[in-house]
Amino acid sequence: MEYGVLGLHSKSTAVQGMEVLIETKGVCRAFGGLMAVNGVDMRVVRGRTKALIGPNGAGKSTLLNLIAGVYQATAGDVFVGGKSIAGLQTHEVAALGLARTFQNVQLFENMTVIENVMVGCHVWTKQGIASGALRWIGHWREERLISKEAMRHLELVGLADDAALPAGSLPFGKQRLLEIARALASRPKVLLLDEPASGLSTRETEGLMTLLRRIISEGVTVLLVDHDMQFVMEMSDEVTVLDQGRKIAEGAPEEVQNDPRVIAAYLGAEAK
Repeated sequence: MEYGVLGLHSKSTAVQGMEVLIETKGVCRAFGGLMAVNGVDMRVVRGRTKALIGPNGAGKSTLLNLIAGVYQATAGDVFVGGKSIAGLQTHEVAALGLARTFQNVQLFENMTVIENVMVGCHVWTKQGIASGALRWIGHWREERLISKEAMRHLELVGLADDAALPAGSLPFGKQRLLEIARALASRPKVLLLDEPASGLSTRETEGLMTLLRRIISEGVTVLLVDHDMQFVMEMSDEVTVLDQGRKIAEGAPEEVQNDPRVIAAYLGAEAK
C-alpha cells in the first residue's frame, strides 16, 4: 500500500535529518476573550507518531483544527511541508497531504459504507463534473479505480463485508474505523486523529492500535489527540502537553508522564 502521493516534498524542512511535515510557530487562537491556544510551537516529523494531550479545555482540538485549516490563527502561523496555510480553505490544506478524523464521528449516514470511502478518494482524482456529464471514458475508468481503492481501504480496516450497508447503520466502533478508512483514501502524508479511542471498548481499542501500527508501518505519519493515557503512551514516539492553551511539556512518553508540570496539570495541583 502506498500513501503520500500529494504534496509535502520540495518545501519540507528538516530537523536533525528528519523531514518536518507540520510546524506551528507561536500559533494562537482566541474566541472572544478566551485564548484557547496561546503561543504554541510544535513540530511533527515524518515517521514519528506525535500525541497531543492535556486536561479538558487545554486547547488540543482547537490546535488540531488550526492545523487542518478549520480555524485561522489569531497570531502565529501553521506550516504544512514548509508552506504557510494562512488563508487556505480546509480542502486546500487537505490537498497538501493531510487527512483527519473527528472527535464526534462525521459520516454521510445515508450513503453506503463504500460510498463514504469513495468520497475520500476524490481528493486525488482528475476527472471533473464535465467528464461525468458527458460520459467520457476517462471518467468511468477513474470511477472504477476509486471503487477499487475504496474497497482496499475497507479491507484494511476490516469493513469489506459491510461495504453495501448504510454508514449510519454501523455500530459506533465500526463507524470510527470507517472514518479512518475514508481519511486514508485521500492518500495522506499525515493522519490527524481526534480522540480515536473515545467510546471504544478495551477490545476495540486494542484492534485500533493494531490497525494504526500497520498504517504507520506503511508510511503514514500520525498526530493524535486522546484522553486514554495507556493508548497514547503505547502508540506515541513523542508527546506534547497543553494546559490552558499553552505548551507545558514535550518529549518521549516516559519523560512526559513523570514531568511534575504535567502531573500538576492533571491533578489540579501546583508543580514543585
